[in-house]
Amino acid sequence: MKIIRKLWKFLCLVGRGIKLFWCEYHFLVPISMWEKYYYETKRKIKRALNGLPILDPMNKLEYNIWLSKDKKEDVIQELDYTPLISIIIPVFNTPAIHLEQCIDSVLSQTYRNVEIYIIDNVSTDEETINCLKEYEGNKLCKILWCNQNIYNLKTNKDVVKIAKGEFVAFLGNDDILDKDALYENVKLLNKNKSYDIIYSDEDRIDYDGKFCEPHFKADFSPDTLMSFNYMCHFTIIRTEIFDKIDSFRKEMNEAEYYDLFLRLSEVTNNIGHIPKILYHWRKKEISMDCNLNTKLRTENMMVNILNQTLQRRRIKGYAKKDSKSGYYIIDYKYDREPSVSIIIPTRDCASLTNECLESIYDITDYSNYEIVLVDNNSETKESFLLFNEYLNKKSNFRVIKADMEFNYSKINNFAIKQCNSDIVVLLNNDTKVISPNWLKVMVSYAIQKHIGAVGPKLLYEDGTVQHGGVLLGLNTIASHAYINATREEIGIFGRLRVPYNYSAVTAACLAVERKKIIEVGYLNESLKVAYNDIEFNLRLRQHGYYNVFLPQIELYHLESKSRGLDTTKEKYEILKFEEQYMKNKYGEIIKNDPYYNPNYSRCDADANFYLDK
Repeated sequence: MKIIRKLWKFLCLVGRGIKLFWCEYHFLVPISMWEKYYYETKRKIKRALNGLPILDPMNKLEYNIWLSKDKKEDVIQELDYTPLISIIIPVFNTPAIHLEQCIDSVLSQTYRNVEIYIIDNVSTDEETINCLKEYEGNKLCKILWCNQNIYNLKTNKDVVKIAKGEFVAFLGNDDILDKDALYENVKLLNKNKSYDIIYSDEDRIDYDGKFCEPHFKADFSPDTLMSFNYMCHFTIIRTEIFDKIDSFRKEMNEAEYYDLFLRLSEVTNNIGHIPKILYHWRKKEISMDCNLNTKLRTENMMVNILNQTLQRRRIKGYAKKDSKSGYYIIDYKYDREPSVSIIIPTRDCASLTNECLESIYDITDYSNYEIVLVDNNSETKESFLLFNEYLNKKSNFRVIKADMEFNYSKINNFAIKQCNSDIVVLLNNDTKVISPNWLKVMVSYAIQKHIGAVGPKLLYEDGTVQHGGVLLGLNTIASHAYINATREEIGIFGRLRVPYNYSAVTAACLAVERKKIIEVGYLNESLKVAYNDIEFNLRLRQHGYYNVFLPQIELYHLESKSRGLDTTKEKYEILKFEEQYMKNKYGEIIKNDPYYNPNYSRCDADANFYLDK
């Protein structure tokens, strides 16, 4: 008993010590960091309980385990097309050891048709100068000594004009290229010579020299690019394309590459992606004051760049920063509210449908809409009373009878054909609106010329994520991203905070222009129950439209409470048929979702954005 009391006193003492330490020092660590640790720990516990053979890419130790296993020696193939590539490296007082590693990483490339322009912006550090002089005799290196300290973009712009390469690429003066970086780019060009821009995956080099924080990117995603510079490093650019734009603009300062990529994407659609880590980006130790000043200046510059991009494209709207992720959200505007038809199929479940309707009418801050309730063989007295109640009190409410067996596609097509609105919103009756601006935001994105379908973040009743975009190739055909993530989570590279392109978004809440439905075709009536929304999204992509997930708006989704779960033998047979239909028609894209990097795991729906062990 004495031992227990002593142990208790000891634990109380330790507890008081922790409490005092917290009171004294916790403010030194930002709240976002505490949140990050909390969610990281929660994810680790969940992974341990699930027993999935996966690794967390954002855990440095686990990422390096994966990296060591992933490093396979690729066979270097003979290439028919071998363009000269010009690498541009601006330098100013770079630590000699890092500069040497950077230049050597280019000189040791397995692809040899390369030239290197190293521009020194009047370095004063002797070690830096001596390091550069050592490379003056190398026939691949051209050292350009500037007579005044001018910012990188001026030298970049000048060197692009004198570069002999068919392609140019920019390399940070303390960063490192993978030895096959140029070879992988040229190998892709041999498959498709039309590419004007090619970017690849990247990671960071920590202060202890370890690789960390990999960025496994999607194929070209214009709306993601408006959220942040996801293309970043390593990017090769066809030299002649610079003639179509004002290359580097002097007012862009630290954000010149972001500005460059946005403008380049306006003059070419031929943008390729290599899903391999080819670039290692070194973290820099910067003083807090300097870091804060640079950060604020860069943030303002990013907003300016995005606003200028909108003006240049003659699109109304403005950019704003998302405080939690540090990325950006475009708030699109319009002169008049486009007309919207919200189509809600239902069969009985009056209470559930009423909650959905009430949430729309009570919360929505958009006026030019109608609700089209599609009655699919309701039988209960409560349902008919509900229909009559809303018909009597709401002028923008109507009921249409769909006397047919359940076929989600057919029911919605039946309703769409009876609408004349600009925008169609497909909405489940087991949803509830959370964000007052949900319709305003969805409409503002749906009317953009390049956008197909848009969908919001959907939450379960307990506040965890039900829909964070649709990923192909998981659970045989597809799965929702971030299922059961907490509402507050940011997601990898802000995926749960800012707009992202996905192959598909769920039709539990989906907005699309009616004219685009007519262009690509209505929902596929061969798919009665499942995958009809995914198939529709994929047809939009085939027609050149991009589908967008909008996490800045939220609704609750109680998931198929109206229709029930797919557990009967008949429903199982339907699902098996629909699964096979999707495999036959879209097998290739299901295996290779362009918006879900192939390095990420496909072993389980809960494994999205993790790596396989």
